[in-house]
Amino acid sequence: MIGSKAGRIALAGVAIAVCGGLALAQQARPPSYLKPDQWPDSIAILAPPPVDGSEAAKADRAAFEASRSLAGSPRWAQAIEDVQLFGPKAHRSFACAAGKAITPEATPVLSKMLDRLVIDAGGSTNKAKAKYSRTRPLIGHDDAPICVPREDWMKTNGSYPSGHSAAGWAWGLVLVELVPERATQISARARDFGDSRWICGVHFPSDVEAGRVMAAATVARLHADPAFMADMATAKAELAKAPAAEGCE
Repeated sequence: MIGSKAGRIALAGVAIAVCGGLALAQQARPPSYLKPDQWPDSIAILAPPPVDGSEAAKADRAAFEASRSLAGSPRWAQAIEDVQLFGPKAHRSFACAAGKAITPEATPVLSKMLDRLVIDAGGSTNKAKAKYSRTRPLIGHDDAPICVPREDWMKTNGSYPSGHSAAGWAWGLVLVELVPERATQISARARDFGDSRWICGVHFPSDVEAGRVMAAATVARLHADPAFMADMATAKAELAKAPAAEGCE
């Protein structure tokens, strides 16, 4: 656990950046595996976000505008569900992809592990978020629907890269390693989880892609962490005994 003042400030930043406005006080959040100074450096790894007026920026804006027509659709409903980052509700669709129940009862270590990955993967995006302070696509477009309530933090929290997308991609990478025979299903779910952020209207597609890059770097770094590797071994054993996921389409 991070006990220093700097560490507490860093984790508070993660709470805002990756929780999509979910109040940290709603429930106790888990500790990260890594200390903030061990997170991969997003400024060094990522290129800057697309420059206003560039073809890439125009494509980002076009994706935002086109996806507003999805409001009220089943894909929109999935984007709303994908706002969740902690606990069984957040893990349910990944459980379906993995074909195994992922719950505090069936897989206690894995369930906590996925929660901890949110802090590490999301935290890895903090430096670039602060440096670039990219304005989110919804700002200045007050009449455009988004899949979550508009909140003041959205005006100041950087859009690039997406911490939410980083968390979902980290889940996918870890679960593919644990259940390799379900690699296709898990990877597709992780992709859709990230895409839900620009479908929701709170990120651009390039934010989501950058989040995935940071997730890959963070999960690779975690493989050198003894506590993470011990949990991986336990999680694999838990999944071997876990029942099949229920309620999956």
